[in-house]
Amino acid sequence: MINEKRSSSCGVLDVANAGQSVVLCGWVSKRRDHGGLIFVDLRDRSGICQIVVDPEAAGPINFKTAEDIRNEYVIKVKGDVRTRDEAAINPNLATGKIEVLAREIEVLNKAKTPPFYIQDGIDTDENIRLKYRYLDLRRPEMQKCLILRHKVTKLMRDFLDQRNFLEIETPMLTKSTPEGARDYLVPSRVNPGKFYALPQSPQIFKQLLMVSGMERYFQIARCFRDEDLRADRQPEFTQLDMEMSFMSVDEILELMEGLIKFVFDGALGTDIKIPFRRMTWDEAMDRYGSDKPDLRFGMELVNMVDAVKDADFTVFRSVVENGGQVKAINVKGYANIPRREADALKDFVGIYGAKGLAYIQYQADGNVKSPIAKFFTKEQMDNILATAKAEPGDLLFFVADKPSVVAAALGALRIEMAKRLNLIDPNALEFLWVVDFPMFEYDEEEKRYVAMHHPFTSPRDEDLPMLATDPSKVYAKAYDMVLNGTEIGGGSIRIHRRDVQKQIFSAIGLTDEEAQEKFGFMMNAFEYGAPPHGGLAFGLDRLIMIMAKRESIRDVIAFPKTQSASCLMTQAPNDVDEKQLRELHIRTSMLAKKDK
Repeated sequence: MINEKRSSSCGVLDVANAGQSVVLCGWVSKRRDHGGLIFVDLRDRSGICQIVVDPEAAGPINFKTAEDIRNEYVIKVKGDVRTRDEAAINPNLATGKIEVLAREIEVLNKAKTPPFYIQDGIDTDENIRLKYRYLDLRRPEMQKCLILRHKVTKLMRDFLDQRNFLEIETPMLTKSTPEGARDYLVPSRVNPGKFYALPQSPQIFKQLLMVSGMERYFQIARCFRDEDLRADRQPEFTQLDMEMSFMSVDEILELMEGLIKFVFDGALGTDIKIPFRRMTWDEAMDRYGSDKPDLRFGMELVNMVDAVKDADFTVFRSVVENGGQVKAINVKGYANIPRREADALKDFVGIYGAKGLAYIQYQADGNVKSPIAKFFTKEQMDNILATAKAEPGDLLFFVADKPSVVAAALGALRIEMAKRLNLIDPNALEFLWVVDFPMFEYDEEEKRYVAMHHPFTSPRDEDLPMLATDPSKVYAKAYDMVLNGTEIGGGSIRIHRRDVQKQIFSAIGLTDEEAQEKFGFMMNAFEYGAPPHGGLAFGLDRLIMIMAKRESIRDVIAFPKTQSASCLMTQAPNDVDEKQLRELHIRTSMLAKKDK
């Protein structure tokens, strides 16, 4: 047994430590038996160090121990640091110029053979990785993601602390306000038949903190939403949540740009240029078909209404006459697209509601090839090509439909074609503020207006008179930060007056009684001197995913859920004991079925 305590981490040793005696602890990453010598790559969180076991130095007992150890055994090694011979230097390791000559070896714990290799770049089913997450997290690339996450959150705290923000925790058990995504409900044992909700965000409480005079608040907040999952969405997630009093939109945006610059410089050494570009919601939707446009490439949407409205092509003409849109994207240099690929893209845009996809191939010899070419005169075709700024060799795709469908279909097709043609620089960082969002959007199912962000967002002052007459024309003091086509943060100036908040609730169909029942405590607070305030929240998981250049937020969360919101490692959610249900005064329909 080695009595000395661990003296160093594996990955920090270098030539300056040569000649020193060290005690290392870690996992066996690899063991190589070269007959007279045994080499062990010892891994801990800091990196890998090569251990050399020579029977003349270690003795027969320790050499036998080295012969018996296997991958992922946890061991303790005492030995001497020495420089490697020139021919033995490993440039791929930070410790590649040194090795440790073992004197003593102790097995702290044995290990079964892992279900996958503990190394980077493994091709293993993700469900297996999630089931054995504790092994997956041993892999260096996964540990780097969590180390990066730690660095980012520390930098965020440092930046905000230096600017007089207070970190304040808000409740995890709160009131259900089902205005948006579904809540996760928690039954109350001491209040039979009543439920708490896990917070979708700390929105209401952080506004109440502004009423309390805290002025500048932040929190690394855990949030919960019971909704369908995607690669960048989880049922529980983390956000950097902030709220500020007495600040304008410009002041908040400038402060947040400084935060992002500070974080990227400190965590990645990347010099982010500020100020960020700004674009209204209307402009983003018009030019890119998305309120989170990826600006790493062009291929903007082009309005083709004037160029096609007088043609004999009934599809385009009828859409225009009914108030719809005809737009196109110009895929540069792709006129030779195979017919099969072009036809298959009709199914792609169909996912977004488009009823069809027209295309024109402007061939390198100057001729036009298209199933719809016969419906246009030469003059009209020349006008179409000029409007789309097409050159020989270009491919034009058209979608004709109502504006929302045109935006969704062509916006998605723009991204798809950029991926197929490798137009997206994976190392580029294109930040953007999207501002002036519509205050409301119309819900066809419920036949009413709903808040596009949330009902506590402040309308623009000049739009207040239209709240009662035409809510569709009201714009909000809302803003989103977009990075490479992903929304990483969003916020707004909030409502701080009871009369304005009452108008917003009325516009989304809440009666005075319903508003008082759900949000009365908040509206009452506004009568006690609520200051003007606004805030923003960054999706921490999404931000780290982009910074780490990972494809899924599951790679930057220690213990994520699957697409079905389950944990394969712990088997959550699971059945609970019937006694627990009785204590909560709950009887589920699933349990009732089992009893029959």
